Amino acid sequence: MAIHRVERLVGGRPLVIETGKLAKQAEGAVTVRMGDTLVLATVTCAEAKRETDFFPLTVEYREKFHAAGKIPGGRFHKREGRPSRKEILTSRMCDRPLRPLFPKGYREEVMIHTLVLSADRDNDPDILAMIGSSAALSISSVPFKGPLGACRVGRIGGRFIVNPTYKQVQDGDLDLVMGATRDAIVMVEAGAKEIPEASIIEALRFGQEACREVVDMIEELVRECGVTARFFEPAVAPDELRSKMRAKYYDAIYDRLQLREKKPRAAALRLLREQAIEEFCGNGEAGGSFRPADVAAVFDELEGKAMRALIATGRRCDGRGPKDIRPITAEVGILPRAHGSALFTRGETQALVGSTLGTALDEEWVESLFEDFTRRFMLHYNFPGFSVGEVRPERGPGRREIGHGALAERAFEPVLPSEEDFPYTIRVVSDILESNGSSSMATVCGATLSMMDAGIPLRDPVAGIAMGLVKEGEHFIILTDILGDEDHHGDMDFKVAGTQHGVTALQMDNKVGGVPDAVLRAALEQAREARIHILREMLRTLDRPRPDISQYAPRLLRIQIDPSKIGTVIGPGGKVIRGIEAESGARVEIEDSGVVTVSSPNVAAAEKARDIILGLVATAEVGKVYTGRVTSTKNFGAFIEFLPGQEGLCHISELAERYVEKVEDEVRVGDQVRVKVISIDDQGRVKLSRKAVLRDEGAGGGDDRPRTSFGSESSRSSFGAEGGRPPGRR
Repeated sequence: MAIHRVERLVGGRPLVIETGKLAKQAEGAVTVRMGDTLVLATVTCAEAKRETDFFPLTVEYREKFHAAGKIPGGRFHKREGRPSRKEILTSRMCDRPLRPLFPKGYREEVMIHTLVLSADRDNDPDILAMIGSSAALSISSVPFKGPLGACRVGRIGGRFIVNPTYKQVQDGDLDLVMGATRDAIVMVEAGAKEIPEASIIEALRFGQEACREVVDMIEELVRECGVTARFFEPAVAPDELRSKMRAKYYDAIYDRLQLREKKPRAAALRLLREQAIEEFCGNGEAGGSFRPADVAAVFDELEGKAMRALIATGRRCDGRGPKDIRPITAEVGILPRAHGSALFTRGETQALVGSTLGTALDEEWVESLFEDFTRRFMLHYNFPGFSVGEVRPERGPGRREIGHGALAERAFEPVLPSEEDFPYTIRVVSDILESNGSSSMATVCGATLSMMDAGIPLRDPVAGIAMGLVKEGEHFIILTDILGDEDHHGDMDFKVAGTQHGVTALQMDNKVGGVPDAVLRAALEQAREARIHILREMLRTLDRPRPDISQYAPRLLRIQIDPSKIGTVIGPGGKVIRGIEAESGARVEIEDSGVVTVSSPNVAAAEKARDIILGLVATAEVGKVYTGRVTSTKNFGAFIEFLPGQEGLCHISELAERYVEKVEDEVRVGDQVRVKVISIDDQGRVKLSRKAVLRDEGAGGGDDRPRTSFGSESSRSSFGAEGGRPPGRR
């Protein structure tokens, strides 16, 4: 097999697609390279093992750690394990734009497998995996209505960048991934720092030009390979069946679609479908000459047409107009022991969201090709079967749940407080209790209220909304706050989350092979209006973060110590730090930078541990008074431990204002005495004076407040003592 190679500059950098060298047993295989990042994408297909009513497409993206010169795993496990969050999200990112580009009715099993073979830690492999998947399909015999181009768009200083590097993405205010054919955008996934809708449209236009360049490359590769896609003609139900069912059932379907509640509507349609199957496949008047699968397919087709016809009249299943939002209710603080909680209900979609505050030890450690890092904010989404009335076993989160959670999590990244202002680890969990469309955006709304209930000082509240589309020719209708049925029979699912100032996250998928620019512009503007309305409704329940965190949440006190004193606090084998925790009842965490975090639900316990630590790392200051313990006496004076582990000499002449003949006449070993530091020599030896303290107090200039041996009152944590509440917006 000959090797074919196509290379062009995309975004000012070389992009190379090659085939014919690797994985030649696959139906289609290509490598895609940018910089030193190299991804292999393969396609295989097989006849479906059983008859299905869906297209069995599977996309797998896998990262090999040796590609970046790393050995994975912990101490005992050194092999790549189950797919990481990044791998799952990238698999979805490849799947979603490809799926609508297969012929309707195509049911062969198709497997797309992408492997990261080399990673330069500069160029993210996810875009190359998307391009590779499209190219591998295009040179295979699989019927594919591509090719599809893909790119990432970043923005730094108002300037858009195609396929920015990893660092450029971190420095910018936009991270937008898109897949597009030559003529239309198929999929969008983005995170943004409150970017206006007009700028999102500009970014999409900018990115589509880059996608067209990629489409040109793949088409050139296809011509070089000389491959022609296999012709596919879908099996269709007989025209006789379609005409008979339309005549008898269309009006009944149209009427039942107008039942406003989901369960009665679904039950009525299910009975009607069963009646049709019995009539046309059993012993009914139609003679039972048709297959059940054909009857079910025609019924679903008629249901879709009836729904679209209903929407065209300006009415929807539940009686709303195209721009209307379902009734919204919200409650906060409904879980007694959670640090923050909210119940958000929009129509028949309901999310119960809980927030938990933790310490630095609760951060999630993430191993990746680029760099290992920790996550101090996590949002997890769960979609149990009962939320849609299904009997379904729970075996951990699926790809959809991980994807929806990641989208909602991304929506909050621009508005979270900084670690300096609020050093807590934050975990938010959304359990969908009822679903009829847009549960991920209900999660965003519920998470905002839950976090504000937890006292997390969000910079701005965030809301989300899902938009739909019904398009017939050049005419289109944008739907706000779509139902599950509208998602199923409609042409687009466009989720938009953001603040009053701009977009923070969005996700768009469609079923028509591409969405025109005018549709995207209208959908974004309609979503902005809906988002503002929802924010107003949310803020009626809770208009700002609580002024204090929950009584059950840990109180954090942070202090900065000299990094050279870390060993003093930890002690040999951790003996000292364990002793501090045992004595105070608080938990102590120390970072390499010298930042010490003390946490405890009990404020007094946290303050006690803080004071002990301050004492351990304190240094003597000339002129300062300390309370110390006499450790030994000599004929020339007494040695006094005035700070933990620090002693000084109080000469016999400094023990009292009068003449002292013997040291033991004034102090004995074990006595607690107050002394002032009067000098520190070049060798660090400290001279103390008890006489100076007695003189000052006798003159009324002393400070009679009780003191500890842990330093002065000027040593304070960064949070104060009022319940450990970090500063933030009120």
